[in-house]
Amino acid sequence: MIRGKVCAVTGASSGIGEATARALARSGAVVVLAARRADRLGAIAREIEAAGGRASWRACDVTVPEDIEALRGHVEESHGRCDVLVNNAGIPGGGAFADLSLERIRLVSETNYLSVLTCTKLFLPMLLSSRGHLVNVASVAGRYAFPGASVYAASKHAVVAFSEALHTELRPRGVMVTVVNPGLVATEAFFPADSPLWRDP
Repeated sequence: MIRGKVCAVTGASSGIGEATARALARSGAVVVLAARRADRLGAIAREIEAAGGRASWRACDVTVPEDIEALRGHVEESHGRCDVLVNNAGIPGGGAFADLSLERIRLVSETNYLSVLTCTKLFLPMLLSSRGHLVNVASVAGRYAFPGASVYAASKHAVVAFSEALHTELRPRGVMVTVVNPGLVATEAFFPADSPLWRDP
């Protein structure tokens, strides 16, 4: 039963994260939305509450450990517990490896993989206390390495490997770990607003 559970979702200002947060709220969960865009988070939280749900939010750049610490503090102070953590924040990293800048390689790795480690580490005491559930959003690219997406695929393969190993570690301690590998999804991070994928057929 998800009703009444406190669920924190990163990357919740759009795409899969926003849809996940809204779905959790419709199921009766208390949702904590986290992403960089405070204005968007506030609007989504107000819409959830106007529909009868419960939501709070905290602006958070998952590449900044201090932001993640502040998010954890917000969850602890505002809700007293965390039952579900959804590590969803991510950015695209397509392009031939030879053409990618070192800065882009670093940013994709930090956002898509290292932030998952940091969020999980900081929230783990609460998840252990609640015997909760960790959900890491990877990608089909976490199972298949596509040419032209070497860095992105590597970051998502890392999330899958981490999740599978952690599942075995934490299951005896009462925490479930799930890794989700979506296929191609039309989100604003991966497709511009004028993409044909956004238009009705």
